[in-house]
Amino acid sequence: MRPASTPVRAVLVALATTALAVLWPAVASAQPAPVDACVMNDKRLNELSGLVSDGENWYAVNDGGTRSTVYVLSRETCEVQDVISGPVDPFDVEDLARGADGTFWLSDTGDNGGKRETVALIALTPGGKATLHRLTYPDGAHDTETLLLDKNGVPYLVAKSPFGVSDVYRPKGPLSSPGPTALEHLGSVQIEGTDTKGGPINPIIGSMAVTGGSVSADGNLVALRTYTDAYVFSAPGGDVAAALLKGTAARIPLAGEKQGEAIAFQPDGSLVSASEGIGQPIRVVPGAAALAPAATDGSTTAPKSSEGAAAATDGVQAVASEDSGLSTLPALGVTAVVVGGILFAMHRRAVRRS
Repeated sequence: MRPASTPVRAVLVALATTALAVLWPAVASAQPAPVDACVMNDKRLNELSGLVSDGENWYAVNDGGTRSTVYVLSRETCEVQDVISGPVDPFDVEDLARGADGTFWLSDTGDNGGKRETVALIALTPGGKATLHRLTYPDGAHDTETLLLDKNGVPYLVAKSPFGVSDVYRPKGPLSSPGPTALEHLGSVQIEGTDTKGGPINPIIGSMAVTGGSVSADGNLVALRTYTDAYVFSAPGGDVAAALLKGTAARIPLAGEKQGEAIAFQPDGSLVSASEGIGQPIRVVPGAAALAPAATDGSTTAPKSSEGAAAATDGVQAVASEDSGLSTLPALGVTAVVVGGILFAMHRRAVRRS
């Protein structure tokens, strides 16, 4: 995204900022600040959009390319140590996950133009064998930048939306190759606008767009991120769906990232965060896992305010619900998200090659 400055855009930004500030007041957060680990200077990763960590190395994918490629990075220098590549030519890779057997899962689910009839997951072994699994949505095209792989290897997709309501999908059955396998819609995650600075678009809009995710190695924690913040959920028993749709989350500001799209848990409970762009730091949030709110027995539904926006207490922001809630938004909120959608569309990247 390389937005140009115009008077119309400036007016829209001002309108969206004012409207959303009224609808969703800023929530203070006392969470730990990210610490710079090293700087990404490799031009092959100028659009770094997905990360995983095994405690020894980082593994990254670039947003684009003509092969299924995973870059092995040093955690000390951010330098590329090795490249794992398979022959499958992706359309728009947006995220990365890794299974218990070491297989990498590339989320070829980007769709800025909203025109793809199928999206795909690409399974890539450390030896370079790639397997294509096409998927179909039950309700039309979505631009999706988030892949979550639970401890049993079941994938979940979280769609990107400037409205703060991101749909969650899961395959109806085992993946087939090349497919397609039908996805089922499980519900929606609601993300509030925040005042955290960063991202390629107005932060109040960008703070609601889900751009990446991760599941901890034991499956008991789930993280989502936007351009500006990370959200950490508890997932007892490895239930990703329950964590997202019935849980609450701790919000961790990731201020100052140019275009933050990558997030990953590390075995020590820290989170790794990265942005697109050469010269951008890869950052670590120590102790992030310990911030996840404990799941309650019997009732984990996020508390709601009378306006339908998620409530927050003591730095923990409630963001999830099975009900999209759009029909309950007041007129001001509807206006705000419409303006936000216009801004988001104006700044999106050009549709990649078909």
